[in-house]
Amino acid sequence: MQGNQDQGEIRVRFPSGKQVIGYVEQLVGGKRMYVECSDGKRRLCRVPGRLKRRLWVREGDYVIVEPWEIQGDEKGDIIWKYKSVQVEILRKKGYLKWLD
Repeated sequence: MQGNQDQGEIRVRFPSGKQVIGYVEQLVGGKRMYVECSDGKRRLCRVPGRLKRRLWVREGDYVIVEPWEIQGDEKGDIIWKYKSVQVEILRKKGYLKWLD
């Protein structure tokens, strides 16, 4: 019976407002990492305290980054991490062309 069940609809969250999609390049430590963002900037990002225990980020992950109001070109917060299936949908829709 497991093979006959329909796959559920996969929902993908898209960036809104000032948010951008990013690719985690390097972990620095202390829940900080360098992220290459879709707007062409490389930011030092962190996982905010409210998400520290729920959001585990590794090198090679795709994330949504919210730039800071001050030093927004250099720093930001990671607010969402994409799963591998969601990354494939983003790639098909053309959201990851800046990385290729």
